[in-house]
Order: sequence, then structure tokens, then C-alpha cells
Amino acid sequence: MEPLADIRAPEAERRAAAWLARGGLRPTRQRRLLARLLVGDGRNRHVTAEGLFEAARAAGEGVSLATVYNTLRAFTQAGLLNEITVDGGRACFDTCVEDHAHYYWEDEGRLTDAPRGAVALKALPEAPEGAEVARVDVVIRLRRRAR
Repeated sequence: MEPLADIRAPEAERRAAAWLARGGLRPTRQRRLLARLLVGDGRNRHVTAEGLFEAARAAGEGVSLATVYNTLRAFTQAGLLNEITVDGGRACFDTCVEDHAHYYWEDEGRLTDAPRGAVALKALPEAPEGAEVARVDVVIRLRRRAR
């Protein structure tokens, strides 16, 4: 997982507040804290709930793992994050919500962005009656070659 933002950086609170407002979310203490870790430095990143929980603890902030999960769900429902399932039930959350493909490094359990334009979808199937395509996730699974 990429290093998370410094929650004490001068711009972190401003960026976090603007991000939460963009999603229409009430800026609770926990949401502000986690938003500062996620977007406080203006960079995009991929996180797991467990990794975000550990980063909050390392920053000396008391927050439960259940709160982290619930907050990530709220961020996702508000359109601030994309959830990408990588291993069975294991999910990563991406702060970049634009359409793009990912690499999943199986031996490291790490998700990274594939180069923009690296994947082109020629066509999508018709959605079933009464449904619409919400999003297409492309995850290219990689492993290091044995030497």
C-alpha cells in the first residue's frame, strides 16, 4: 500500500473538507480523519480497510476497524472511492474514480494503476432487462517471474 498522507500537513484538512463536501457527506471527526489520510496530500492511492486502520493508529488516532469499514462504504456510496475486489472477498479502495485499469500484484497483495490507455474495450454486452452498466473493472493479475 502506498504511504498515506500526513494528517497534520497544513493543506490536509482543507483538501479533506473539500473532498467530503464534493460527496455531500457530513464531516464527522472520523470521516475528516480518514479523508485526511486518503486525500490530504492530493495524491491518488489504493488502500485496504486494514491498511487505513493501521495508518490511523500509527498517527495516534483512535478509530475502530468497524468504523473504518463503515466510513469506506460511505465514501464509496458517495462516489468518492471505487471499490475493487481483488482476492475473493478482499477489497481495495481507489481514490481515483475515473475509469482506468489496474494491476494486482498477487505475490505482494498490492493494487496499482495500469498505464492510461493500456486497455481498450471494444464492446460491452447489452445489460439485462431493467439493468444498466454501472462500471467496468479491469484487473490484470501479475506475479513476478521465478529467477
